[in-house]
Amino acid sequence: MRKTAAAIIICGILSLAARAFAAEPAGDAILGQWYTEGDESIVEIYKSDQCYCGKIVWLNEPNNSDGSEKVDANNPDESKRGRKILGMDILSGFKYEGKGDWVSGKIYDPNSGKTYSCNARMKKGKLNIRGYIGVSLLGRTTVWRQADAEMAATKE
Repeated sequence: MRKTAAAIIICGILSLAARAFAAEPAGDAILGQWYTEGDESIVEIYKSDQCYCGKIVWLNEPNNSDGSEKVDANNPDESKRGRKILGMDILSGFKYEGKGDWVSGKIYDPNSGKTYSCNARMKKGKLNIRGYIGVSLLGRTTVWRQADAEMAATKE
């Protein structure tokens, strides 16, 4: 009887340990594809070393009115003005702080050619992206929704 109880307890402990190791780190919850506010684009957030970054993988309007691909025409660095918007990295350097907060990142706005400090917070499956200059209080928040979840729902 003691051997059976001990075996059950050991199995339970091993099962809990396996779940803990198999569980995705909380910081990785940000990974995947996200519709930007207004569904103008989809940004794919990925992990690079210990930081989280993001690139544009889809544009609602990928071409200019003349049919040419949209490029980074407003970049302050003239040598980068020919870069295509599609595939461009716009998020960089985010670090997971815990409790659904990613901090110390940068976000590039190809519409203005400006780079801002940025933090991200996940709330109820939405990603609040706050770009700012100087202090976070002097900034603007946009809300992104996860594209992966919507794509999975349409396949079911």
